Amino acid sequence: MEEREVVVIGAGQAGLSSAYFLRRFGYEPLVLDAGEGAGGAWRHRSPSLTMDKVHGVFDLPGVHRPPGSDGDRPAAEVVPEYYEHYERSVGLDVLRPARVTAVRRGVDGRLVVESDAGEWSAGAVVNATGTWTRPHWPYYPGAADFTGRQLHYAGYRGPEEFAGRRVVVVGGGASAMHVLSELAGVAATTTWVTRRPPVFRPDDFGETARREAVALVEQRVRAGLPPQSVVSVTGLGYSLVVREALAKGALVRLPMFDRITENEVMWNENSGELDRGTRGGGAPDGNVSAGSGPAAGGSAGGRADGDVPGRGAWDGGRHLEVDTIIWATGFRSALDHLAPLRLREPGGGIRVDGTRVLKEPRLQLVGYGPSASTIGANRAGRTAAMNVRAHLTSASSRPAA
Repeated sequence: MEEREVVVIGAGQAGLSSAYFLRRFGYEPLVLDAGEGAGGAWRHRSPSLTMDKVHGVFDLPGVHRPPGSDGDRPAAEVVPEYYEHYERSVGLDVLRPARVTAVRRGVDGRLVVESDAGEWSAGAVVNATGTWTRPHWPYYPGAADFTGRQLHYAGYRGPEEFAGRRVVVVGGGASAMHVLSELAGVAATTTWVTRRPPVFRPDDFGETARREAVALVEQRVRAGLPPQSVVSVTGLGYSLVVREALAKGALVRLPMFDRITENEVMWNENSGELDRGTRGGGAPDGNVSAGSGPAAGGSAGGRADGDVPGRGAWDGGRHLEVDTIIWATGFRSALDHLAPLRLREPGGGIRVDGTRVLKEPRLQLVGYGPSASTIGANRAGRTAAMNVRAHLTSASSRPAA
């Protein structure tokens, strides 16, 4: 078994940032990446998600993304090209494809990293496996009986395949906005449902607000609770996809349905929010609110021609016929390979202080909780590298047993 001072698991933004700072501190980390090529989760995004639709791609430390007119190019091409250039420019030792299957406690105060490409004994491990490989599918009664198509946003590849379909989009985040902005006018009907009324942010989301949002998420992981997404704290801004969805009349929100049948979604008789006629749910246009939208004889975005292409077909009742459900319901941290370390707290999360796992100081978690978005990943990479340096320095100064 080969010995390394530091192993980094994952080569997305958080992993590459961590590896960069580790090198700055004098280490030569081995980076293990499960992908066939550079780019992390970006290489799997929909071809229809172009760079001008992305709500933020932050430069990696030390090497700026080359300027250019990439706005109309798919992010799944642009970002992997940048990451590949970054790996070469910084001189990172990246092994791929290498899927890590387990991290265990070894002998002599080290951790053992097991993968389908080999095993390593490491003095410290930085875990940056992200969330993309663990799409969240919430359970709703009757889902197994649905005869139409169900897919998660992770499998969404653009609007063309939904032409003429009656689609329900579930979710209140940026992924749902992306889908809604593209399906309206292509699908026969598009209906948007969320568990909670979405919050649209009218102000400019500057650096101070970003850091405050990260701090709120950080409070949860320090308490050992499962992390919330940063977007759930920040709300949605006026991004290009939000503006497009609004202009197409797609932001008419209904409360979450209660169950699914073979060809319908249904609301219970005691669905109070549906009874109250909540249809706008905080959409960023004064015309999209309770009392407007299809059920009130109007339409989203102020259109009132009675024929909004692709809008929802809800008639005010408790049944809606659909043949496609797109679950834009987020992702969960991909941490199954850490199970042998038994890190979970009673609350279901992993307690971390910054990036340091309190139950296992040899392990750093980046891309988890507050650093799971591009807002906090670079800062977390530097913090993780500093923590690794402190741990390895302390371990080397201890007297032999």
